[in-house]
Amino acid sequence: MSDALKHECGIAHIRLLKPLDYYKEKYGTAFYGVNKMYLLMEKQHNRGQDGAGFASIKLNTIPGERYISRIRSNKAQPIQDIFEQINQRINEEIKANPEYADDTELQKRHIPYLGEVFLGHVRYGTFGKNNIESVHPFLRQNNWMHRNLIVAGNFNMTNVNRLFNNLVELGQHPKERADTVTVMEKIGHFLDSEVRKLYKKLKKEGYSKVEASPIIAEKLNVAKILKKSSKIWDGGYAMAGLMGHGDSFVLRDPAGIRPAYYYKDDEVVVVASERPVIQTVFNVNFEEVTELPPGHAIITKKNGNTSIKKIIEPLERKACSFERIYFSRGSDAEIYQERKMLGRLLMPEVLKSIDHDTQKTVFSFIPNTAETSFYGMVEAAQDELNKQKNEAILEEKDSLTDARLQEILSHRLRTEKIAIKDVKLRTFITEDSSRDDLVAHVYDVTYGVVQPDDNLVIIDDSIVRGTTLKKSIIKMMDRLKPRKIIVVSSAPQIRYPDCYGIDMARLEDLVAFRAALDLLKENDKFDIVEKVYHKCKDQVELDDNEVQNFVKEIYDPFTDEEISDKISELLCDEDVNAEVKVIYQSVDNLHKACPKNLGDWYFTGDYPTPGGNRVVNRAFMNFFEGKKDRAY
Repeated sequence: MSDALKHECGIAHIRLLKPLDYYKEKYGTAFYGVNKMYLLMEKQHNRGQDGAGFASIKLNTIPGERYISRIRSNKAQPIQDIFEQINQRINEEIKANPEYADDTELQKRHIPYLGEVFLGHVRYGTFGKNNIESVHPFLRQNNWMHRNLIVAGNFNMTNVNRLFNNLVELGQHPKERADTVTVMEKIGHFLDSEVRKLYKKLKKEGYSKVEASPIIAEKLNVAKILKKSSKIWDGGYAMAGLMGHGDSFVLRDPAGIRPAYYYKDDEVVVVASERPVIQTVFNVNFEEVTELPPGHAIITKKNGNTSIKKIIEPLERKACSFERIYFSRGSDAEIYQERKMLGRLLMPEVLKSIDHDTQKTVFSFIPNTAETSFYGMVEAAQDELNKQKNEAILEEKDSLTDARLQEILSHRLRTEKIAIKDVKLRTFITEDSSRDDLVAHVYDVTYGVVQPDDNLVIIDDSIVRGTTLKKSIIKMMDRLKPRKIIVVSSAPQIRYPDCYGIDMARLEDLVAFRAALDLLKENDKFDIVEKVYHKCKDQVELDDNEVQNFVKEIYDPFTDEEISDKISELLCDEDVNAEVKVIYQSVDNLHKACPKNLGDWYFTGDYPTPGGNRVVNRAFMNFFEGKKDRAY
């Protein structure tokens, strides 16, 4: 994705099922779990580089000994920072107490971060918030072991105000309206309630508080707590939590918007946001890693019993297609093939745009994450070239000489590394002309491989705002003097804001929306804008289930191709000499390539939860009213 786009988060959870001595004997270290957590988090650094956090719980500690550890960082390399601090602390403890070195029991009692239950998180700083207090995991503390709660997630809720007000109605006083706080406090409320009920019952049966504690740990119904907590949640989420006594869970939203995968054997339970991460870190096969079903939670009790429980009735599956297009690591076996197919399915439109002249066309990609789609596009282009060779041979078969045959067979597809990311724009330069000049030089080009009058085809993952394309990439490509620059997006046109974890909140930032507005003006239909505004405003007091997405009416008068052509104009300055054309993936082809991930609301406006329609309407009203506020 050539435009910078913050998105997603990554979660990592490990529960060790054996005593620490087991890992010490088999793997040579009692820090097996800590080491694996580092790998799980580092292998998901693509999901967030603004902040990282780690928490651990020791099982079966005695009163007076610390059993919860947490560390967070928002430094430039947060994952490395937290594990450097962890390692430093471990080494300091062992150096000061040499007797800890080979004694697992002493290590567990006295060294922080060593334990049996772990939770990690990597994040991007959405909403411009990247202070340390915004970094997961979050900790809700209590002197009762069972009522301590650690929460981290890959999520965004659309109905934060409702969640906040609900907590107030429950008698709480939340410190802020952020969905992270409201979600944790909601789970915490029902956790407290369940512990109190269990203790009250046990007290009637004659148990003391000390005697009741292990029984509460055994009988605590995590699924029941999650069912009550998530009843009015509206959003996309993979929510992970640890309870102080050792129970843990990961809950996935009912539409399966946010991803979660798990693996279990007799040594560990592992959950992460991506399948290949687990495969690599634990050296297991594709088939051994299972996707957590939508609306379900994987729950591991203190005693190690693990179960998959239905918490919320699943909705129609709408797993985020951007995971497949861009966000997730391309090393996943399915994702790799899907990205290749995305490139392959674009080829008919590309061929039409170059008049099937593959000999006078150079194919490339930008940025590096588009490389896999590029391979698929090139394979399709090679099929076309082979077809052209066959046709030429058959056409000339009666007069074909060896020299001519060799000439035909020597034709090769021209693929080159055209664009190279050269510098990172420094955010401390805020003066517009300086910033624009820097943006124009973010990418450098390879000279000498494109001949004047060649076509140049560049594939990108997706085109969101188009800023980098306009200010840098197209201008740099134009220096090579091609006849035509075709920018190909493996994703469809992004027309609507996301509200489930991707940082796309403002409609006016989307180049497809700006193109539609221009077309409305040119066709004397701009009155539609005000009509849509009033329709959105009339829905403000309605229940979420009654709200419709009226912003679709902005795009309805135009075909996809008309909007693409207008985007081509918007991305092309007057000083660009080459003809510029933008080709987008169709939604139908996206679904063909990614049949298991049909979440497409940013392309179609078909939001999988009621809160999505409210968000898109609010985003439109903010645009119309000139407000820079976020819509959620």
